[in-house]
Amino acid sequence: MAFRNLFTEHPASVGETYGEHFLSAAGFAGKMFVGSLACFLHAVLPFLFVKTGSGIVTELHDRMVANRARTDRGDPRFEPVSAGD
Repeated sequence: MAFRNLFTEHPASVGETYGEHFLSAAGFAGKMFVGSLACFLHAVLPFLFVKTGSGIVTELHDRMVANRARTDRGDPRFEPVSAGD
């Protein structure tokens, strides 16, 4: 595998360029950091950020599922997983 493919194979598999994938993943990381901080503060002070962490998880999940639906070309890797699986 060529070195360049290490940076482009996965982004291409989800219908993105390297730059698009970088921005998307960095955005997820930022949201996850904020959610993590909110959850930690909620653990210490349970009256703060009561729904913030779960709201961020739901938002990120919805974004990821929407992205998969947008890029799904019948590839079984993009099939949603139900709670019963």
